[in-house]
Amino acid sequence: MKLSKRDSRKRIQKRIRKRISGTENIPRLSVFRSNKNISCQVIDDTKGITLFQISSKTVTVDESSKIGQAKAVGKAVAQKASEHNIDRIIFDRSGYLYHGRIKALADAARENGLQF
Repeated sequence: MKLSKRDSRKRIQKRIRKRISGTENIPRLSVFRSNKNISCQVIDDTKGITLFQISSKTVTVDESSKIGQAKAVGKAVAQKASEHNIDRIIFDRSGYLYHGRIKALADAARENGLQF
């Protein structure tokens, strides 16, 4: 029986998350992509808490394109992480392909100082 797109992504998420986890020094950057917006949160898995979250709804975006939104969110995440004295993270693509908006967010975060 063929899996739906959602079920397939959930299986990929499980496979990824059994190998990676965020710590206090190197938290996990988890990305969520919807049809209209993109959001991400920085998570400390040892304590089970979200340190902060950024969304394209909360960030002012100059461009109307979805790639532009992702770049703005990546830049905002890097700035917020530097405020929290975080310079390294573990990137969790949450089962999405590393392509398009996910890649744009990751590249923008790298350009603004995050290492992963």
